[in-house]
Amino acid sequence: MRDSSRLTRRAALGLTAAALPLSAAASASAATATATATATATAAAVIGGERLARGGIQVRGATGLPKKITARAWLLADCDSGEVLASYNAHRRLAPASTLKMLFADTVLKKFERTERYQVKDSDISDVPAGSSLVGIKPGLTYSVEQLWQGVFLRSGNDAVHVLSHMNGGIARTVAEMQAKAADLQALDTHVVSPDGFDHPGQLSSAYDLTLFARHGLKDDDFRGYCGTRTANFPAGGKKTFQIQNTDRLLTGAWGLDVYKGLFGVKNGYTSHAGNTFTGGATRGGRTLLVTVMHPDPGTNAVYEQTAALLDWGFGKGSSGRPVGTLVDPLSEGGASASASPSKGKGAAGAAGSGTAAAGSASSGASPWPLAGGAAGALALLGAGTWALRRRRRAAGAAAAPDPSDTPAG
Repeated sequence: MRDSSRLTRRAALGLTAAALPLSAAASASAATATATATATATAAAVIGGERLARGGIQVRGATGLPKKITARAWLLADCDSGEVLASYNAHRRLAPASTLKMLFADTVLKKFERTERYQVKDSDISDVPAGSSLVGIKPGLTYSVEQLWQGVFLRSGNDAVHVLSHMNGGIARTVAEMQAKAADLQALDTHVVSPDGFDHPGQLSSAYDLTLFARHGLKDDDFRGYCGTRTANFPAGGKKTFQIQNTDRLLTGAWGLDVYKGLFGVKNGYTSHAGNTFTGGATRGGRTLLVTVMHPDPGTNAVYEQTAALLDWGFGKGSSGRPVGTLVDPLSEGGASASASPSKGKGAAGAAGSGTAAAGSASSGASPWPLAGGAAGALALLGAGTWALRRRRRAAGAAAAPDPSDTPAG
């Protein structure tokens, strides 16, 4: 509950800041701005559906969920429809580790042609946190953009992330763009401090948000191709190369695990603070499911075993269940800002893709955006609120220092 209330205050602060200039001419401007912020905060608390705001396991009409799931949060969804089939603490805000790299890819991947080449400078990797996972980039060598992204997805290389971030205008700019991208995707549990997912105070996400990042990324052929690549040859200088292997054990069958049938990615992560995190996707019988598992009890393969168990359930007994929520569409693609009652009207799946209903309209018919109606007004207010929050976060992020006790993120 404490994490949820923090999110609500942030949403209220940012959106109130955006609303004040618009309501200055009104005699009841303060009351209007407060009402807007309150309605928006309520919508944010139930993004994806009211049941996802609850703690504990959420499932409807299906039985037989795996019993040995120790994760502090998890979510299982249909990738195509966006229907959430089951969840546990979907919006709980936890350290994401390298699964945050999915948001990095969502933000930066399409900015550079994969054949573009870049000579790395010392300054491009001088700010990589000590203890980071590395692919082995060397200053002075020239890499293709494709090779840099292979370093990001296969080896979870923070050095590759930092090189691409500097190509994108620097760490601060990339962090700001990632936060704006999260806002557009309606990933309101996410606070970005660094682009690589390494442990920093305040760097948080949720099972819901990480699944949003995966679903959005998988619409892109390059994203899907990189996250499903098992091995690649990486430059070592001159004509020499060395092989890198994907650290996703369900994809490669490493560390005593079998390759999971139908699995195609997407991203794993680990730090000493976050523990293990993983978002995995698999297709069977024409159906594609996504699972995010965050912070299970320690164990060599626990995050992968629990992901596999949830996928098995989703393809089996879970197929008879009814959705408990939905993965919402991005605001820029016409997604509704939220739904206070997704089980009414068109239902959870319909609410996500309708692009016409403002938050709460299914239950009350009234828009909670009194200063700017419809999805366009919601996007304008959310963007302004994000800008205000970003200014404060930049200052906080600049002051944050990595914990020297962190083990490699990957």
